[in-house]
Amino acid sequence: MLKIRIIGLGILLLTLAACSNGGPVVTAPEGTGQASATVEASATPLPPTPTPVPLAARVNGEGISLVEYQAELGRYQAAAGSELTPEDEQRVLDDLIDQVLLAQGAAEQGYQVDEAALDERMAQLTAQMGGEGALTSWMAANGYDEVSFREALRRAVAAVWMRDEILRLTPITAEQVHARQILFDNPDEANQVLAQLQGGADFAQLAAQYDPATRGDLGWLPRGYLFDAALEEAVFKLEAGGHTQVLQSAIGYHIIQVVEREMDHPLSPDALWGVQTRAVKDWLEARRGQSEIEILVR
Repeated sequence: MLKIRIIGLGILLLTLAACSNGGPVVTAPEGTGQASATVEASATPLPPTPTPVPLAARVNGEGISLVEYQAELGRYQAAAGSELTPEDEQRVLDDLIDQVLLAQGAAEQGYQVDEAALDERMAQLTAQMGGEGALTSWMAANGYDEVSFREALRRAVAAVWMRDEILRLTPITAEQVHARQILFDNPDEANQVLAQLQGGADFAQLAAQYDPATRGDLGWLPRGYLFDAALEEAVFKLEAGGHTQVLQSAIGYHIIQVVEREMDHPLSPDALWGVQTRAVKDWLEARRGQSEIEILVR
């Protein structure tokens, strides 16, 4: 573990002052034939008032330091390889706020970061960076000392625990429909195919003509998975075997058929990821609505 080489300058100066003073000077009372008496007490200076750490935001009373925010901006810009927009800067700050909210949620559930695990994580990071010197240089370049970096790491570990807890409680099955579609570039062609379907044409054969690779198969779809809410609403109204009218979206014109549906079908890995992502987003949105968040940078 890295050692912090910081000298408490104020304490050191007070100690030196006490050693050099020699103690109070006492003289005899006036009128006793001795020198005039005065008591000269050495004045002990008050410790300096700590300078408040500049903050970028405050979340339920917990601060996000300006240094940490600026360091995150630097890392984000390095990853993006271009100048940051105001939207990028807001995204970075929102990510930090979300991390604090998650860590606070973990604390409310009784989770505490194990110090031994934190030491181990610090040791792993030290090894990954190439030794204590490399990690110390990285922390200095990014505005951290060991104390602030350790606290940031502690918060990140707690935030990950809370995120994983949300994911753990997310159901792995859901009401789903197995669907396929025929996608068109223009409405005229879509309406011609719709007329064929209404006349008894086989949906699967027509879908295969328009999309030989997948035959139009969309797989199993839970609610909230389709990119267009209007499409989803129309699809989930269908019984197995039914198909929609021509539906327009940002990518074209659709006719969608429900092949089968189940109330409790296992989520595919891709669908599960989408459901879990939405669960974390919903948790954070609810948490923000219950929290006091002050933005201190513009």
